[in-house]
Amino acid sequence: MMPLCADGPGEKMSVPDQYQTVAEWRARHEPGDLWVFAYGSLMWRPGFSFVERVPAVLHGWHRSLCILSIQYRGTPEVPGLVLGLDRGGSCKGIAYRVAAGERQAAAEYLDGRELPSRCYLPRFAPIRLTDGRRVDSYVYVTDPAHPQYGGHLSAQRRLALLCQGRGEQGSSRDYLAQTVAQLAALGVRDGLLQRTLAAVDASLASGLSC
Repeated sequence: MMPLCADGPGEKMSVPDQYQTVAEWRARHEPGDLWVFAYGSLMWRPGFSFVERVPAVLHGWHRSLCILSIQYRGTPEVPGLVLGLDRGGSCKGIAYRVAAGERQAAAEYLDGRELPSRCYLPRFAPIRLTDGRRVDSYVYVTDPAHPQYGGHLSAQRRLALLCQGRGEQGSSRDYLAQTVAQLAALGVRDGLLQRTLAAVDASLASGLSC
């Protein structure tokens, strides 16, 4: 067993050594259903079983193109760019409710998908569902200390990464386009993402380097 910081400041508890954070242990072993908050590709490709899908809002974090992708939408040699949750503001997305019996399987799948390089930090955070309910959700936020964090990059560099990125799951451009489409389906207009997508398409159409 090893002591790890829990979700609240100053809190500590012991969990088995195979888990790097308390949140990972909680996602698998706490009783009851598991809520998962999606803000990127999980909105259109969750990949796990769920019994409820509800629009939701997370406060204290905002959606940002700030993670260099070296596997799914890019490679180590030619990285792409994908979304992360950065500090401040709020984020509209999708909340999935996973039945208690599927909780461990869903958490294992999600951690395997989101944490291969540990550029995200798993957390539990309160979210508000559109029907008024407030629940604690499992979510992945940015790690500003990780080498893949790109929150400091210039707009020009981000544009270049979005133009060039292509990996196991397709291109960074298509990832951005799917995100914009999913948000539109939720009635959410993200002007920055829309302008960024337009800039990427214009650059690719011109045949020039972004």
